[in-house]
Amino acid sequence: MEKTNPRVSKREFISRVATRSKLPIRVVNKVYESLLGELTGAVSCGEAVVLTSFGRFYRQDHKGHKVRFGKSRVDDYVVLKFSASSSFNRRLGGDDDGISPETHRAIEDAGEFENVTADRELRVAS
Repeated sequence: MEKTNPRVSKREFISRVATRSKLPIRVVNKVYESLLGELTGAVSCGEAVVLTSFGRFYRQDHKGHKVRFGKSRVDDYVVLKFSASSSFNRRLGGDDDGISPETHRAIEDAGEFENVTADRELRVAS
């Protein structure tokens, strides 16, 4: 049987952040949109965005190439890359012996958070 990874939608992510921060969904949505806009703008201009204890976002240029079967060609293109910081990677560890107390608290908070969000109605900003 094939195991699929659970995904969190934008709506659910914003709802979770609103619950955790105790801020209105409209405020969290505006911050989310602003954050992504600033990140996109900075990376588009060739800047690397470094978020301490999280990771680095940067652009990587790729050369165009011929398509293997056919006469068409792929033009040069740019992709967004992300490199997680070593401290963030350590927080993701799967070994109980290597998990910090902060990570244990985050796991416990996530369990409590799931209980709260299961009963919460999501209101869409108009």
